[in-house]
Amino acid sequence: MAEGIRAVQYGCGPIGLSVTSLAARRKDIELVGAVDIDPEIVGRDLGEMAALDDKLGVVVTDDAGTLLAEVKPDIAFHTTGSIFRNVYSQLEDIVRAGVNIVSTCEELSFPYKREPYLAAQLDSLAKENGVTVLGTGINPGFLMDTWPLSMTAVCRDVEEVKAVRIQDASSRRLPFQKKIGAGRTPDEFQNLIDEGTLRHVGLPESTAMIAAGLGWELDEITEEIGPVMAESRVSSPHLTVESGQAAGVKQISHGLIAGKEVVTLEFQAYIGAPETYDAVYIKGTPNMEVVIKGGTHGDIGTAAMVVNAARRVVEAPPGLLTMKDIPVVVCTAGREG
Repeated sequence: MAEGIRAVQYGCGPIGLSVTSLAARRKDIELVGAVDIDPEIVGRDLGEMAALDDKLGVVVTDDAGTLLAEVKPDIAFHTTGSIFRNVYSQLEDIVRAGVNIVSTCEELSFPYKREPYLAAQLDSLAKENGVTVLGTGINPGFLMDTWPLSMTAVCRDVEEVKAVRIQDASSRRLPFQKKIGAGRTPDEFQNLIDEGTLRHVGLPESTAMIAAGLGWELDEITEEIGPVMAESRVSSPHLTVESGQAAGVKQISHGLIAGKEVVTLEFQAYIGAPETYDAVYIKGTPNMEVVIKGGTHGDIGTAAMVVNAARRVVEAPPGLLTMKDIPVVVCTAGREG
């Protein structure tokens, strides 16, 4: 088993700093470097940026190649973007440096349907360099793929899988609220959909992962997306949504076999949602329904998944893996006192 894990934080935005904050508290993880391209934060101490009690003595650099060569980390916590193709060159550089990766890139969670060529290329490169690459997070990565798959372990047979995530986005950070289109007019919302800039990234990937985990060959994956309209004024600490504006988004992914829907993933996030919860429904023997009342905190959960997966990734065989390919990820913080 690996002992202390030397880690680099690659991407120092809100999620990256949440990962930093958690990793800095772990006795088995040592943060030895940080990378970001934002000139306003290059040269700053990572601990100071993450609002830790003390500086970490880790200075943010924009020269990833030099940093990785000098500090020789075991793993990079990669938190820069959602689209696999857009971050591929970053992942390639990290892999060529001989460094394992845990990434929050949503499309990387199961890239074989959308980007089969790039996925095969990265898998081959990772094996050549003896490292492991994993895409994970709270969603995709756990709530709407790994968790439903785990539930099927107690089933004699499975016919259908459905996962639902409903969030009141009022307490989420402003970039998330903007990402789901809160405060947009119907026309503005539709324009953002048409541009491909307004959607929760990862539902088709989670749909494909569930099917692959169950040995199902889907004929197609379809997706629908639209606004949840505010019927009266609603607000968050960051913005106010007027009646007739979009309060957020509703998005559904459908996995079909012979015209029958066998995987359904429904995601709703909007300001003023009356209830927040995560749920999984299995139709099979036995039928199952499990609900997390109050839901799961997205930012906390994402950071925890990344940090808790680090040891699994370091110890895994080389290649591009998904959450269904590694042993169950657990909290590695241990007990105090």
